[in-house]
Amino acid sequence: MGVTDKMWDALTTVIKMNDKVERLAGTVVAQQSKIESLTERVIRLETALEIALATRKIPAQRIENKQ
Repeated sequence: MGVTDKMWDALTTVIKMNDKVERLAGTVVAQQSKIESLTERVIRLETALEIALATRKIPAQRIENKQ
């Protein structure tokens, strides 16, 4: 294998790696967006639960540990 072939292979490898990194970056952005959306939903659920518990007239009952 000549020097030119080695250089061409190295250049091809770098281009392929760059493509993979760019696709991975896109995937990371999409996943981050999904995580943020889920975080917002959990916050809304926690808030609704806290409001429901705060407005509840009957005190919360403890579940007894039955052994």
